[in-house]
Amino acid sequence: MGETHYLLEFRPYCRPFLQPLRTHHGLWEQRQGVLLRLSAGDRVSYGEIAPLPEFGSETLAAALAFCRGLGATVSEAQLKLIPAVLPACQFAFETAVWGLRNQGQPPNLIPALPPAHACALLPSGEAALQRWQDSWAAGHRNFKWKIGVHTPTQELTWGKELRSQLPPSAKLRLDANGGLSLAATHTWLTWCDQVEIEFLEQPLPTTDSDPLHQLSQQYRTPIALDESVSSLADLQQWRQRGWAGVFVVKPAIAGSPAALVDWYQHHQPRLVLSTVFETPVGRQAIRQLAAVLYSDQPPLALGWGSPGFQDDWDQLRPDQVWQRLGPEGTWG
Repeated sequence: MGETHYLLEFRPYCRPFLQPLRTHHGLWEQRQGVLLRLSAGDRVSYGEIAPLPEFGSETLAAALAFCRGLGATVSEAQLKLIPAVLPACQFAFETAVWGLRNQGQPPNLIPALPPAHACALLPSGEAALQRWQDSWAAGHRNFKWKIGVHTPTQELTWGKELRSQLPPSAKLRLDANGGLSLAATHTWLTWCDQVEIEFLEQPLPTTDSDPLHQLSQQYRTPIALDESVSSLADLQQWRQRGWAGVFVVKPAIAGSPAALVDWYQHHQPRLVLSTVFETPVGRQAIRQLAAVLYSDQPPLALGWGSPGFQDDWDQLRPDQVWQRLGPEGTWG
């Protein structure tokens, strides 16, 4: 039996957010990436490269250079050799091949994630106090609020107001993107223990591994790692060091999804899958991954709900996204 080959097409994209996303890393105004189209006979599948260099993935330029270097035809053997320094490419090509193996399946195979299983992202700062109601009305019961953007005193005041406004059954996560000092982290965790915050995500920079371990043992509120575990190698290292808290993983930049599944099934960690604002191509792939990881509903709501930051992407199938995206990356 001969080696399997696929025809490869790819198109870059650039889509502005409806409103910029402000985090400790700065202002994020647009999403850039690359869509892939693999075909073999009458079988067609799509993949998405959605890099996030500030989290340790390759750059968009590196991803495009890799795609151009492959040529018009690629083999499965080639795709198995994508290096670890290109994790977003690994994810995109591997999930595209998964789609090709589902012969005869409709392109919208995986249903949309119910809002109750997705954590809605709130805008940073005081704006969250006016925005959570829309997400609650849409069915979300978990909320994430970005901190580490304004002064700790301001944010703690808004945080207390937000927690008091939310219904008692609502769960609230705080995400600092590594932007807190050690003193501010103690202040936040002291308050979190008093009001039942679901977890505090990445309070300190990735270089502060020892303080993160110490804090996780000092407070009841769980600490979640995000920037610290951007790759499978990071996950393995933290697990070997005995991390018992939550792992927030962005599959689109974590590398091989098959390797992630193997690691999860072996260790059964407290794992939250999270978006990096992919198009429906990448989002469907992550929903497929979630269906593999979790036999029922996810034990922790996925970091998925991001209403108000993008427009009609989630209303389109992967083939429709490809059709509307011109060869030069222009949106039709």
